[in-house]
Amino acid sequence: MDQVRQVFTVDLLERYAAKGRGVITCMAAGNDVIVLGTSKGWIIRHDFGVGDSYDIDLSMGRTGEQSIHRVFVDPGGSHCIATVIGSGGADTYYTHAKWSKPRVLSKLKGLVVNTVAWNRQQITEASTKEVILGTDNGQLHEISVDEKDKREKYMKFLFELAELPEAFMGLQMETASTSNGTRYYVMEKKKWMKSVSSQTVFASYLERAVHFMELPGEIPNSELHFFIKQRRAVHFAWLSGADGDENFVENKALLNYAKLCEGPEAKPSSLAVSEFHFLVLIGNKVKVLNRISEQIIEELQFDLTSESASRGIIGLCSDASAGLFYAYDQSSIFQVSVNDEGRDMWKVYLDMKEYAAALSNCRDPLQRDQVYLVQAEAAFSTKDFLRAASFFAKINYILSFEEITLKFISANEQGDTYTHNELTNEIQDYIPIVLSMPSMKDILQDALRTFLLRKLDNLTKDDKCQITMISTWATELYLDKVNRLLLEDDTASENRNSEYQSIIKEFRAFLSDCKDVLDEATTMRLLESYGRVDELVYFAGLKEQYEIVVHHYIQQGEAKKALEVLQKPSVPLDLQYKFAPDLIMLDAYETVESWMANKNLNPRKLIPAMMRYSSEPHAKNETHEVIKYLEFCVHRLLNEDPGVHNLLLCLYAKQEDDSALLRFLQCKFGKGRASGPEFFYDPKYALRLCLKEKRMRACVHIYSMMSMHEEAVALALQVDPELAMAEADKVEDDEELRKKLWLMVAKHVIEQEKGAKRENIRKAIAFLKETDGLLKIEDILPFFPDFALIDDFKEAICSSLEDYNKQIELLKQEMNDATHGADNIRNDISALAQRYAVVDRDEECGVCHRKILAASADYRMARGYTSVGPMAPFYVFPCGHAFHAQCLITHVTQCTTRAQAEYILDLQKQLTLLDGNPRRESNGGLTEESITSMTPADKIRSQLDDAIAGECPFCGDLMIREISLPFISQEDAYQDSSWEIKPQNLGTQRSLSLAI
Repeated sequence: MDQVRQVFTVDLLERYAAKGRGVITCMAAGNDVIVLGTSKGWIIRHDFGVGDSYDIDLSMGRTGEQSIHRVFVDPGGSHCIATVIGSGGADTYYTHAKWSKPRVLSKLKGLVVNTVAWNRQQITEASTKEVILGTDNGQLHEISVDEKDKREKYMKFLFELAELPEAFMGLQMETASTSNGTRYYVMEKKKWMKSVSSQTVFASYLERAVHFMELPGEIPNSELHFFIKQRRAVHFAWLSGADGDENFVENKALLNYAKLCEGPEAKPSSLAVSEFHFLVLIGNKVKVLNRISEQIIEELQFDLTSESASRGIIGLCSDASAGLFYAYDQSSIFQVSVNDEGRDMWKVYLDMKEYAAALSNCRDPLQRDQVYLVQAEAAFSTKDFLRAASFFAKINYILSFEEITLKFISANEQGDTYTHNELTNEIQDYIPIVLSMPSMKDILQDALRTFLLRKLDNLTKDDKCQITMISTWATELYLDKVNRLLLEDDTASENRNSEYQSIIKEFRAFLSDCKDVLDEATTMRLLESYGRVDELVYFAGLKEQYEIVVHHYIQQGEAKKALEVLQKPSVPLDLQYKFAPDLIMLDAYETVESWMANKNLNPRKLIPAMMRYSSEPHAKNETHEVIKYLEFCVHRLLNEDPGVHNLLLCLYAKQEDDSALLRFLQCKFGKGRASGPEFFYDPKYALRLCLKEKRMRACVHIYSMMSMHEEAVALALQVDPELAMAEADKVEDDEELRKKLWLMVAKHVIEQEKGAKRENIRKAIAFLKETDGLLKIEDILPFFPDFALIDDFKEAICSSLEDYNKQIELLKQEMNDATHGADNIRNDISALAQRYAVVDRDEECGVCHRKILAASADYRMARGYTSVGPMAPFYVFPCGHAFHAQCLITHVTQCTTRAQAEYILDLQKQLTLLDGNPRRESNGGLTEESITSMTPADKIRSQLDDAIAGECPFCGDLMIREISLPFISQEDAYQDSSWEIKPQNLGTQRSLSLAI
């Protein structure tokens, strides 16, 4: 025990506590409240919580000498019950902390109350609830008092020891939840009994025998004390006996007084109970006894006065609420304080080998390490190495990791195998026949592995280096264990219930748990060196080294498992492309299905694998998996890669049936896309391929698609004339080419006919009808021999002549219409020359608002115009608006586009340069002769007129376009901003005061 600081210390609390009211006869405490009973009938209450003290005289009105027999205080310090014994008999009083006068409990007249049991679970400051009183004549009474009523609420007789007339010296009320309801425990000087309710159940004892236990011993003042924790009794001690009930109380024991007393005459006179100790009063000393080890740890001495020395310490009492103990003599009160009594209890439990209790009482890691060390050494000494390893792994401070591991390694070097003689007799009783035992090396290796694994569980994340080293060591131990099991039994790998399979499962779980702390390269080298390929693949999968995993499955021929790995979202796509050639050769169907399930693959990067597969021969009825995948890419994924389309076209071309090839060529994959191609394969490559594979119909289609219609028709004539006709008819926008193509077809048809001459001519005439008039008889006549009779063409020639006649008539009609139109134009020109407009003399210019006809010497003449007398040149529009020429030019250039304005100014500049040339009169009419004999200046002036006077600027499109223009132009933006109202800084403004 700790000798530096005592567990229990004694301090004098009050020297003359009786205050001259006699000597102290009894004492009770609760919640920092002490109540003393004196020999003159006074009770003295000390409330150390509030620092208050007062006296109550219970002998008033009584004759003779009165003494307080017992005093009782509830755990809260509010309620007090005291019994006074005098010449006139015994009276019991109740007083409350708030009362100045006590109340006598009249129904207890003449009864000496030795003990009180408070109901700690229900008692309050205002009410005692049910309280059980034990009397000197063996009776039990139940009473309840409310503070506000100033009297007892009720009093009930519960029980009487009729056959065994013994006094009740100690009572404790405890409730327990059992299947039978509430159970009460009642204790007496040498007997104790139990019950499961109060009045009703006590009544049942009147009709049957009382269940009790009698203990030997002659103690004049029997006492019963409980240790209360969280308002519940945890354990108790009985001064004259031992605690025990086979149904309720645990850890029963009897303590012989001979261990405590120095002489045969000395007997304990009082008792108190703490959490771990008993305080036993023997003479004037208090011996502190450890409740667990039953050893005396301390002796407490008291400073007694000369007056009290003869009687000595009278008794002990405890305050469960405050956790304090008190001792008292005839005049003084001593306080016994507890100083961390549980600090060394772990050692006590450890010495008694109660390891669980020792661990629960440890205060720091060093203490726990010592407990674990004792457990580990005990297990190691009995050769229970696995259990020892578990305890060694929990040690963090007092033994290093190296010391523990060396302990196992040293033990491994000392012994080789168990023998029957090494087995203890106890083990041999349970194992009568031992055929074989595992070697010492195996057991120690397993124990060392167990230690490493448990050590890993106890390390923190900050110990990264140590975690990695221990995990690597444990990995090697696992591998060694697996190999040893295989050496012992070659069939272990086939037996699912064998130890080998369980170790493999455990090893894989270990790899999964430690994948983040194991060094990848080191672990893989270990697995490879031990030949554990399956575990190597498993660990590679955990570390996301999918390349190793997939390569292993491919070598094993398990394409489906390899594809399952590649389909994981975390696997990079590059591995798909890398292993695609091997996988498609291993299982084409599963590989293609996997590709089709993954929309993120780039088919272009799979082309090498697909070409490798396509180079192998395949059965006629076998589904070509590459074609299936390429069709999926082209039609479902809408792939536009030319390489993909070229490969699919190549595979189609190599098939015997060219229907799929023709369908592919006819599909317009880019149809509907803005500025997109109609196909994505290379037409030149497709043409070379189809010519090589002799797919002539496909070649015709490709020629036509490349607008090489002559080559398409020429090739189609070698295959099918009908195909040639269809190709020739495809040309619609070039009539000359279309006719040329039909002539090629006609020549082939005429040259290929081998029948009679007249029959050939009839077929040629029928062919002309199929051209819908594109070819005439004269177009195909050169293809016939020179000696052909004209009679055979009579009908066709006549029909052709009639068509020509109709065309001549149509041309004549068109010529007459053209002549008539030219005459109308001449008449319109002549009428235009005579057109005029009337201008009022007050008419104003629409721009400058000056009069049009007014002469003004200062008015600037427009460049390139001829003046009409003193007036400036002007324009008049049919709508009535009139403008000076210069005003109109200025207005139009400001309102029109920049390009148009530059064009107008350029025309003006050209007119200025030609200003010296003779001009025509401004009122000269436009005649046919004037139109044909216009000078360059007149042409430019005409262009200028068209640019500025093509329409009225106020009524035409120019005014409509001005609607969308802002009211304020960019040039006026500065003036617009000058009108903005800006906030002024009020802080800088000055105020002027005006005198009134």
